Formats: sequence, structure tokens, C-alpha cells
Amino acid sequence: MKVNVSILSSTIKPQDIVKELDKTNADYIHIDIMDGKFVDNKTWTISEITKITKNSTLPLDVHLMVNNPSKYIEDYAMLNTNDIIFHYEAVKDVNSMIDEIKNYGLKVGIAINPDTDVEKIFPYLDKIDLVLVMSVYPGKSGQSFIEKSLDKIRKLKQEIQEKNLKTLISVDGGINDETGKLCKEAGVDILVSASYIHKDIKNNIDILKNI
Repeated sequence: MKVNVSILSSTIKPQDIVKELDKTNADYIHIDIMDGKFVDNKTWTISEITKITKNSTLPLDVHLMVNNPSKYIEDYAMLNTNDIIFHYEAVKDVNSMIDEIKNYGLKVGIAINPDTDVEKIFPYLDKIDLVLVMSVYPGKSGQSFIEKSLDKIRKLKQEIQEKNLKTLISVDGGINDETGKLCKEAGVDILVSASYIHKDIKNNIDILKNI
């Protein structure tokens, strides 16, 4: 199981989390970028993220919770970014956004909110690298896992397998050892976690990777 660690925390400085991650088996640093418009909260600027991650060798998994993803892509493409994830709900022309990210040589993900039908992104599965299923309402850390997310994951997995695609499924929100196991059984490839991992960074990453 791949484990991407969110640095969004109300108790630990993000740069302190990043320092610890290089000593662990984490796969990616998950960066939640919020603009205060698509979601109520606002997070970091590109200059802040550059400082936070500059000494890490881990690639970035950039999750854009913003109304205008286009204006962020070039800046994050200049960092050690593996993929950029935009929200299906935030753009009018999904294909255009996919192409724009691919033009920078990056992998592309689409995130869907808890109230969005998963079938809406089926037409794009052969064009993207991953789907991020939000298992909480986006905007803040520490929320409880939404059980109906498991049905979305199962439907996604079935569609991906039927079409013989390589698209990965990631899940973000309320992930711990118990919900992570349920997500794995439903077909998830990547677990994104914040609060649970921050309680004991190295140990809890190992737990999630081995569920």
C-alpha cells in the first residue's frame, strides 16, 4: 500500500513533519492547497511550500482545492512534484485541465467531493493517472471517515478493472488503521493521512503501509 502523508496539521509545524518523513517509508508528501474560495480555509503560498519542502527528497502529491487550478500548475511543476490533482467540481472543461497538467510532464489526478457521483468521472479514467476520493468534506483536517466512500471506491475499482486501465485510486480523509483496511479491501491503492500519522509519524506510516 502506498502512503502519502498530508502536512496539514493544527499541532505540528509542516516543516517539522517533512523533516521526519525522510526517515520513514512514506511514498509522497501530500500538499493540500486551499484558496479560501473553493473551501473556506486557506493554506500555503508557493513560496512557503518551497521553503517547507526544499530539504526533502520525497516527491510531492499536490492536491489543489481551489477555484482556478490553472494559475497554480506552473509554480508546482517547478518543484519535485509527481502529480497534480484538481477537483472535478472546480473546473468547467475537465479535458482541458488534464491536458494542461500533462503538458508539464506531470501525472494527473481528479478529486471528487463526498456529494459527487463517482460515475461523473468515468469518461476521464483512461486519460488520468489517479482518482482521489474525498472521504471527508474538503477543507480541514481531523474529520471522521464517511462510510459511503467505500461504495464509490468499489464502483471505481470495478470500472477500472473492466476497462483494463492502470488508473490508481487514492482516498483522503479520516484515514487510520481501521478505515485504511476497509479502503484497501474496497480497492484503494493509495492512502492519504494526516491526523492519524501525526500522532506517531514513523510507526503509523508503517502500520498503514502494511495493512
